[in-house]
Amino acid sequence: MQTNQHEVQPRKALEQMKPYSPGKPIWEVQRELGLDRVIKLASNENPLGPSPKALEAIQAVLTDLHRYPDAQTIDLKHAIAGHYDLSTEQVIVTNGGDELITLVSEAFLDAGDEIIVPGPTFSEYEFGAQLMGAKAITVPLTEDFAFDTQAILTAVTERTKLVYICSPNNPTGTILTYSELKQLLDALPKRILVVLDAAYSHFVSVEPYSDGISFVREGYPLLVLKTFSKIYGLAGIRVGFGAAPQPIIQSILQVKEPFNVNTLAQAAAVAAIADEGHVIRSRELVVRERERLYAGFRQLGVEYTESMSNFVLVRLGLKAEDVYGQLMTRGIIVRYGKIWGLPEHIRISIGTPEENDSLLSVLSDVLVKLNV
Repeated sequence: MQTNQHEVQPRKALEQMKPYSPGKPIWEVQRELGLDRVIKLASNENPLGPSPKALEAIQAVLTDLHRYPDAQTIDLKHAIAGHYDLSTEQVIVTNGGDELITLVSEAFLDAGDEIIVPGPTFSEYEFGAQLMGAKAITVPLTEDFAFDTQAILTAVTERTKLVYICSPNNPTGTILTYSELKQLLDALPKRILVVLDAAYSHFVSVEPYSDGISFVREGYPLLVLKTFSKIYGLAGIRVGFGAAPQPIIQSILQVKEPFNVNTLAQAAAVAAIADEGHVIRSRELVVRERERLYAGFRQLGVEYTESMSNFVLVRLGLKAEDVYGQLMTRGIIVRYGKIWGLPEHIRISIGTPEENDSLLSVLSDVLVKLNV
């Protein structure tokens, strides 16, 4: 007897969930628009590419790909723990930061629980909550995209389990200062886990800022999320990690799949975290080119938010979507802000000097064409 395929019903939670929408890859834009050259400034990738030492490490383990990867990621955990003065029991390695967000949701959220998320921000925090039948409470950033710590504290209820802070925040590039983070950690009930997404921490050039690691060492109920996708240039092989007090890490390990981080990713990350030269070059490029983009935007009369990350949020008004589309047709991929509830904005990743020159030149032409 043949069964009607439409009788199979997915979970009701899926009705509320919106899968993550990544930026278009270069090849797709080339194919769609028939372009030979495309500049991608949409996904906050490292314009210098991966750490050369990471590439060497990958080459060295290629002949071992018939073996399963180390399920405990022992070498990488030791490298991370040594780099940040932590114990290996305070570290968990994951398939990018996205997997860690999902694992945190699975480990700590029950149906009906609440998480607090300052917004606009990275959509995966809310996605993880919805996956578990929990509710995301959005606390708006201020008009200039600063964090409102008092509003976060006011939003806490008996159902609050997690508070997410992305600092530097994606897509605004704004940060929570050291004192603001300490104030928040001290004021929140100790039953609440704070997740500090510090994926972009290497690009911060002002003080006082904290990537949260010192608070982990002090035993606060804090999980710091970091990634090898940004400063280390390893976005294509997906490796990230979390740092937290041992009991929090142990709870997350209970829901982690075995062999979640592949052999190439583990070897590359061990090499990359020790490649200080690549980190310095990448940071210096971003800080220098960030200032050059600011100058270019000012010359064009374009409003922007000062960023502590490797991207800049730019306000273009009612024609922002048209500008986004015109840049695409000219071979420059940026991110349109509507996905964050910012329909008058685009987010521009910082590229090489040549890429940024091209962006400013094409943007100037587009703004004149659209009379923006």
